[in-house]
Order: sequence, then structure tokens, then C-alpha cells
Amino acid sequence: MNDTAADATDRDPDRDDDAAAVGESNDDAVAVTEPDDDRPPEVVLGQRLADRGETLATAESLTGGLIGSRVTDVPGASDYFDRGFVTYAYDAKRTELGVGRETLDAHGAVSAPVAREMAAGARDGADVTWGLSATGIAGPGGGRDGKPVGLVYVGVAYAAPWGTNESFTRSARYVLDGDRAVIKSGSVDRALAELLSALRDVDSR
Repeated sequence: MNDTAADATDRDPDRDDDAAAVGESNDDAVAVTEPDDDRPPEVVLGQRLADRGETLATAESLTGGLIGSRVTDVPGASDYFDRGFVTYAYDAKRTELGVGRETLDAHGAVSAPVAREMAAGARDGADVTWGLSATGIAGPGGGRDGKPVGLVYVGVAYAAPWGTNESFTRSARYVLDGDRAVIKSGSVDRALAELLSALRDVDSR
């Protein structure tokens, strides 16, 4: 099964006790850069990661590698981008990222828990600072009650220094409008925005 085969019901509350607030938007416009910085988000992200000496791995389903492609559009991305996992099917999510069979069975591939486990699997499997994931329904088919076409979950996982107890995973929920290409592109924008937001949150601690 892949992301277009969504469950008819979504029992996930979109948040767990350790997750930051989940964002939801039906608007195609989203702030994807730092405040007062009009550079492309992948450029801002790359500079932030390089300046911090941190690294990134991606775990993608509906975007099929587009997040990694955007990140590596920036010259010098090899300084901070480690690898990307494209895990479209259920079994790929289990075997490559360690997403739990029980999680997939209970919530479906398009869910907040799966997005978080995908991000954590990328982070821990690649042994990097940050894991970033996207799972959703790009359409035109696959939407069902509670999980419409355009539903996207972005997951972020952070590996804080040992002993700080500040590592976390979190997810954000979006419902995007448009055709398949627009939804996939918008998902990349949201993913980059969520990672930049998480970086700001870590800096503010």
C-alpha cells in the first residue's frame, strides 16, 4: 500500500504529549523563509544548518524525493545533507525507516504518528541531527472521508546533545488545494517551513 490508499477513518489526534502544536492550513500561501529574509527557504535552511554544524536526512512518500531535490539545489549542500529515503509503500516505511506495523495498521500511512516515525527513522537511521518527512495524498484519487486529497503531514525529528533531554519529534497537518503537481510542490514548501520553524524553536530555548 502507498500514500494514496488512505484509511477511511483517522483516529489520530494529530498531536502527542511530546509534539509541538500542529499547524493546519487550507491556504496555499505559507511563510517558508525566515522573517525579513526573502531568500528561498532551501538557501536559508542550508545556511542555518551549515552555521550550526548540523546535518539532515529526509524521508519522503508523496513528494517522491522532491524535498531532497530542493535541498540539494543549493551549492554546498553536501556539507549538511546526508541522504534521502523515498518510502512510498507501507513495507518500505517499515523496512527502511522502522515505522511500526501497529502504527500503520492503526492510523494509516497518511497520519501524524507515521510522519513522526518517518522523521525519527530518517534521523536515527542516518545518524544525523534532523529528520524531515512528508506523507500525504497527492491525488487525484485516494481521498476518503476524513482524509481528503491534499491532506499532508510533515514530520520533524531533532537529535539534541546527549544528556539534555531536548530531543523531540513533532508533526504538522495541512490540507492543500490544487492538482497533483501543485500538492506535491506545496508539500515541499510546508516541509521546509516546518524545519525552519523547528530550528527557530531550538534556538529560542
